[in-house]
Amino acid sequence: MEERRIAVGDRVWTVRVGGPQSRHTVLLLPDAGNPADVFDAVSARLHNSDLRTVAVETVEGLDAAAVYAILDELGVPWVNVVGCGAGAELAWQLCARGFGRFIGLVAAGRGHPAAAGAEGAVADASCPAVEIPTTVIATKQLPWAVAEASGRHVYGEFRVAQVDVGDPATEADSELATEIVLRTGLW
Repeated sequence: MEERRIAVGDRVWTVRVGGPQSRHTVLLLPDAGNPADVFDAVSARLHNSDLRTVAVETVEGLDAAAVYAILDELGVPWVNVVGCGAGAELAWQLCARGFGRFIGLVAAGRGHPAAAGAEGAVADASCPAVEIPTTVIATKQLPWAVAEASGRHVYGEFRVAQVDVGDPATEADSELATEIVLRTGLW
């Protein structure tokens, strides 16, 4: 994968771009603290499915404006968004407020911010519903019932998948890639 450095304001973001030139691009947002190459195995599988990938090396400090600027700099008009952990939290916020820019969502390990989490707390009650096809991946940190409760905040096709791991990007890369391919397919 090719590393690109993209300046946004006073910060430079490193992204790893790879895969065939395609109309279908997947934006990969890692969990906080994940290494830069966390999505390499997933990306390799996605490239075999004719999907282009853009993997942001860190979500720490990343916001919607920076994501838009990165996508604009890369010439990507719309993407499927995949987030794990903290990356999933950002992915929900992006998809809830970026109508037309995001065409599919896969959120691993985090439910919609307006749905109660595993401990019963709501992260962001003001977060709008997403209006795109969405897959939530239940993990050790996100029980199935909690993941399923996110469906009330999705105005599009919705499904829940289960992997019994803590970090799907590293411990279940083939399952994560499969869910991404299923979500990006225009059936």
